[in-house]
Amino acid sequence: MPTPSKLTNQINSGQLTIDWDDGTQQVLSHLLLRSHCQCADCKKWQRDARQALVVSPEIRLTGIEPVGHYGLQLHFSDGHKRGIYPWPYLRGLSEVPEPTWER
Repeated sequence: MPTPSKLTNQINSGQLTIDWDDGTQQVLSHLLLRSHCQCADCKKWQRDARQALVVSPEIRLTGIEPVGHYGLQLHFSDGHKRGIYPWPYLRGLSEVPEPTWER
């Protein structure tokens, strides 16, 4: 499984760029990352509400912490920082459509 060789958090544009050690570059929006959190609280909310997690497009990724050699813990501007994003999960998010947000 490829691992990241470089992470670039672009707060103004709301994007995280991941350069993988296999030469692939991936750009993920902060909105996509936050709306696909896999922590127990977010999963419970989704089950109880029977809908996808609704996140403001103004959400920003404010911190990134490595978790061992297998993933990242991401901190968001809404105070959420419980989700762990393993490398295969992050890589797979390229296939997920960008969430839409309706006012």
